[in-house]
Amino acid sequence: MAKPTPLSGFPEFLPADRVVEQRVIATLARTFELHGFGNIETRAVEPMDQLLRKGETSKEVYVLKRLHDTDGDAGMGLHFDLTVPFARYVMENAGKLEFPFRRWQIQKVWRGERPQEGRFREFTQADIDIVGRDVLPFHHDVEVARVMVEALSQLARPDSIGLPGFRLQVNNRKLIQGFYEGVGATDTDKVMQVIDKLDKLPVEKVRELLQSDAGLDEKQADLCLQLATIESEDGSFVEAVRALGVESDLLEEGLTELAAVIAGCASVTSETVRVVADLKIARGLDYYTGTVFETRLTGFESLGSICSGGRYDALASDGRFTYPGVGISLGLSRLLVPLVQKGHLTGSRPVPSAVLVALNEEASRPAADAVAQQLRASGVPTEVAAKADKFGKQIKYAEKRGIPFVLFERVDDAGGTTYEAKDIRSGEQVTVDPATWTPPTTDLKPQVITKEQQS
Repeated sequence: MAKPTPLSGFPEFLPADRVVEQRVIATLARTFELHGFGNIETRAVEPMDQLLRKGETSKEVYVLKRLHDTDGDAGMGLHFDLTVPFARYVMENAGKLEFPFRRWQIQKVWRGERPQEGRFREFTQADIDIVGRDVLPFHHDVEVARVMVEALSQLARPDSIGLPGFRLQVNNRKLIQGFYEGVGATDTDKVMQVIDKLDKLPVEKVRELLQSDAGLDEKQADLCLQLATIESEDGSFVEAVRALGVESDLLEEGLTELAAVIAGCASVTSETVRVVADLKIARGLDYYTGTVFETRLTGFESLGSICSGGRYDALASDGRFTYPGVGISLGLSRLLVPLVQKGHLTGSRPVPSAVLVALNEEASRPAADAVAQQLRASGVPTEVAAKADKFGKQIKYAEKRGIPFVLFERVDDAGGTTYEAKDIRSGEQVTVDPATWTPPTTDLKPQVITKEQQS
């Protein structure tokens, strides 16, 4: 078989790096479930008419087709996010769900875009959403933000994953739409789309587009750009917006909601995870109706937003009921792949095994298997040596695999048997009872280690 050609945009982790991803997923799941979110998994495919409801996404959808399908059936495609399948799931199962319905979901998604740093064709997302039936009180917007801040804080803890810090940027579509209406914009959606380009284009180019594409005059464009410069970690942004002299009932409603989110997150922010009212955040997708989120990874801002979402009041409707919701999605692959590829994070070992049971000779394998099973019964990941080599070679085998302990059987002259556990890192060796002994807790599972810890 010829050597396979790598496929760009489909990242795969080596075992030690997969440790990082698994630990992140476990940390997120634990945090989400502490807040009462239940787990679901949706199918990988959706009808094309459902996938294309989310705006201009047709070029990103992978169409599902059988190899010998001569009719060219393009009726199904792979989901490109978890929000559209979740909306369908809610409508299909509404009669069996209790509302407000709270779910967390971590799955692969597929998107047909040009691969580059932080952007892939196949990647993993972690979503939380709260959905109501016909109504969903605003306090859930605050709750979703707080839950994600807590989850990100767990990931940033040095004794957990040790990720760099995060900056959660929050805005409100009512605020910016009301402001744009107040300055006299006739196409507020277009203004939002142009302002959303501020992270990618120079201010002067955005000013030009506001006039040429969004139909604003110079004064209107200046006011919109002034709004986009306002940000704060407390409620001071409210007076800064009012100082611009624009009035609108919708603007006031948005200011009140955004201030509530900032105040509600104040008690869970930290030096590593900050929540900021950032009035240039718009989110390009047209179904957001209120709170919107974007998140930057400290020191890796070039990746763009690694965690985003917001409030949607009419994404799902079955004709009788409407299902408003609020949610936020963390791009796990966008977050982790660059960090792993650049050596910022890895696992302390590529195997789960904490102990290698050495072999005196091949005939002793059944006894070694029995000892290994005793250790496993105590929750110790254990494997038996592959060959009955000299003990030095067996220790080298464990060292290459990152296994911290080797267990040796010792038989005395009277035929009595004892066991000794050797920490191959320190050389310390002690007599143990395999039925009761366990290594230190930190050695039971591979740990996530940072670049600083590796050096």
